[in-house]
Amino acid sequence: MHHRLDRIHRAAPVILGGFTLISVLVLLAWDAFPAYFPSGAHDILGAVPLGMIAFAYLVYQSERRPPFRELLKAIMLAAAFAFWAANQLWPNLHQATLFNDIAIALFVLDVFLVMIGWPATSPDESFAETYVAPGCPPLGTPEHEDESSR
Repeated sequence: MHHRLDRIHRAAPVILGGFTLISVLVLLAWDAFPAYFPSGAHDILGAVPLGMIAFAYLVYQSERRPPFRELLKAIMLAAAFAFWAANQLWPNLHQATLFNDIAIALFVLDVFLVMIGWPATSPDESFAETYVAPGCPPLGTPEHEDESSR
């Protein structure tokens, strides 16, 4: 069974995520004011948030300690971000197209696995997924209102 991480265990991933968001703001600042940045800065500025969020997500998953299949899926998603970061960092490298295509394949596979419900586990409340227990009426239905008013 999964539960929300307490503040101590959530601190490192959240701090890393915060720095990642700051790096995104710097990237967007480049979009608004490219003349204020050195030439070639966009390659690094585009790669840093992707690599950082991959790392932050792996730290988050290590704190969460999911079942093996979920961990495998998390590693796959982090790898997709890492390949995308590599494509951003080295756009002129011969393998850049390969890095990009691997990232695309991993992102598509990840979404497909979500759609088919793999791995079949309990919902992760930390991502605010909606979960309705079997036999419970969905929120917003008259049956739910009858249940909640008791």
